[in-house]
Amino acid sequence: MAYLGLAVGLLLALVLITVLAMQAWRLADNRAADFAWAWLQSQAPESIGEFDPTMVEDLPDAARRYFLFTMVPGTPLHVVSEIRMAGEIGLGNKEAPGYRPMKARQILAPPHGFIWRLEQAGSGLMQMSGSDGMGEGRSWTRFWLNKTLPVARAGGDENHLRASFGRAVADAAFWAPAALLPQDGVRWEETGELNRARAVITHGTLEQSIEIAVAEDGRPLWVQFPRWSNANPEKEWRLQPFGGYLDDFRNFEGLTLPTRVEAGNHFGTEAYFPFFRARVEQVRFPVP
Repeated sequence: MAYLGLAVGLLLALVLITVLAMQAWRLADNRAADFAWAWLQSQAPESIGEFDPTMVEDLPDAARRYFLFTMVPGTPLHVVSEIRMAGEIGLGNKEAPGYRPMKARQILAPPHGFIWRLEQAGSGLMQMSGSDGMGEGRSWTRFWLNKTLPVARAGGDENHLRASFGRAVADAAFWAPAALLPQDGVRWEETGELNRARAVITHGTLEQSIEIAVAEDGRPLWVQFPRWSNANPEKEWRLQPFGGYLDDFRNFEGLTLPTRVEAGNHFGTEAYFPFFRARVEQVRFPVP
């Protein structure tokens, strides 16, 4: 009996040590995300200009109409956005989406990066939390089940960084259009189609093109881009279409931004699966 008691005691101690180690690991993840969030906030310029239509008068027509819809003259040119959202996230596939309710917040500072912090997805013992992000030249995916078990961890390599940069740039067309104004690192191209605009964004060694479909009034309908991804049956890194639809526009300090979006892999094909469906609750613009 004494040996049995000792064995049980050792087992309980091992379980306790494991739980504490996991919690320390998760807290380290949270601290890293906090530091990266603060760094992205610091990318907001101290001096913020205002939108002038002459800034876009030489752009292709669809691009010009996009900017005139999203920004009225005199709008502060915020290039860092913080978004609070709720909605659904699909944890399955197109045939069995496995949608779960989610709440999240995001900081977006293109082209420097972004952080999407999942505060909660699912319910009961199947809740997920964590973050997906890019900042200071690094990228990561770190998600936890019930704040106890790591269930998705990736990053730390060029493939993941390239994929993350694609998201940072595409999300700019959603919620940080001022970051896409013509400037060093951003160029707009003709697409040959009246209601489509294409931008190419470079940042260091990274480059990403995005295409925006616009209505006659310049309202963006969808955004798509060739994303470097391994979200395919072969789990191979390659370029494949990613994109999403935008709707329910509202005014935020002069910026007209979508408050309902959906996005997913293989956009524009029969394999398209909108695993991300969000309703924006708040958009704010941090300043130094």
